[in-house]
Formats: sequence, structure tokens, C-alpha cells
Amino acid sequence: MPKFTCTTALITGASSGIGAAFARQLAKPPSKGMLREGVNLVLTARRLERLQALAAELEKQGAHVETLAADLASEQGIQAVSEKILSQPELDLLINNAGFGVHGPFAEAPVETQADMLRVHNEVPLRLTHAALQGMLARKHGAIINVSSVSAYMGNSDGVMYAATKSFLTMFSATVNKGLKGSGVKIQALCPGFTHTEFHEVREHMAMETRNIPAFMWMDARRVTAASLKALDGNQMLVVPGVIYKLAVFFGRLGWPSASTR
Repeated sequence: MPKFTCTTALITGASSGIGAAFARQLAKPPSKGMLREGVNLVLTARRLERLQALAAELEKQGAHVETLAADLASEQGIQAVSEKILSQPELDLLINNAGFGVHGPFAEAPVETQADMLRVHNEVPLRLTHAALQGMLARKHGAIINVSSVSAYMGNSDGVMYAATKSFLTMFSATVNKGLKGSGVKIQALCPGFTHTEFHEVREHMAMETRNIPAFMWMDARRVTAASLKALDGNQMLVVPGVIYKLAVFFGRLGWPSASTR
């Protein structure tokens, strides 16, 4: 099967964590796996200074990098990124990675913050995916990676909205991908488990006691993104990195409505 070729990619939430790991993977000189030549990266996030520092690092590797500061919890931010996507005629990879967590009982967490999560995790990927598909379908080439979570299959009462929004994102990705069969475009739902990033260090998630999570359950962001990009060469569009999480999702799906992810 031909390798998935990528020359231009746009990544949301690119200033740290999985988003930054994706950027570094794509900027590396190609070897085995996905073919890349002179990759162009468009990196978006709220923190412009972090984006610029990452851009400077990646440009030393030969990548061409453009940065766009945008708060995707706002209509202005969504519009700015949507317009950037529509202005990229050669965009062949969109990575919807922006997201955050809120820990605590549903009734105690601020409803405004949970509404922002609904927008960032669901409305934003919906609108950016719709924008990206316009050019990708016309060229009959492209891929979209929606960064979801194993929480989509195993929600708990201290993370209601996180699990619910990731459930939507996973099912959205699977069903839209099913309708794209034969188009040359595919959509992947990436469902990582606990990953070493800054995710659990933000104020809204500090209540979660991560010290009690066994070391074997943590994964490196580079391993997560490498598994995701490698999967674009095939037709397995539900990607769960790590054996332990594959098992967790398998058992979680036993009682879960399913949609074809191939």
C-alpha cells in the first residue's frame, strides 16, 4: 500500500504536549513511514511565544513553519483557524489536538468552563474538519487526525464532560470516515491514555491526583504520535497506542454502540 504523503499540515494545540510532538515528528527528515519532503507546518495555539519558540526549533531541521495564535474557545479564534485552513490549497493533513480537562463532579465544576470544553473538543473539530474536507476532497488526497482519548470508552463521575466530548469526537471521526470511503481522504480517531504532557498541570485539572497512577500506565508523547502517523499508511482509523489501553478499549466497547472505523 502506498505511503501517505504529506507536504502541508496544520496542528491545533501545537504549543506543547501531543501537538508539539506531532510537529516534531513531521519536521524530522523522512526515513521509513510517511513520506515528507520540505514539509510546511501551520501551528496554532493560544500561547504565541511558545509557538514561536517551537517554530524556531523546527526551522533548524528544515521545516517551513507558520504560527497563528488563536483561542479556540472563542468564535474569533475558530474563524481565524477556519480561514487559515481554507487559504491553504495544498493542506493534506489536519490534526485537531487542542483540548483541556476539568476534574471534579459535574455539578461542582463551573458550567462556563464545561461549555468551553464542549466547544473546543466538539464544535472546533467539526468546523475545522468541514473546512479541511473542501480542499482535500477536491484533490482526492488528505487526512485528518482527531485527538480523542480512551476516556471515550470509560468515563467516570469526576470527568463527565471530558469523557462525553471525547465519546462524541471518536464516533464523529468514525462515521465521517466511513462516508469518505474511496475518496482518497481519511479521518483517524487517536485515543491515547495517560501521556506525559502538561495536560494535568493546568489549573482546571490540578485536582486529579496523578501521583497515584502507576508508572506503567504512562506513555511518551512521541510514542503516541508515531503510532498515529504510522497508522495513516493503513486503513485502521481507530488508533489506541499501548497494549494496556488496547485491552481497556476492547472491554470498554463490549457494551458500547459501535460504528465501522475502517
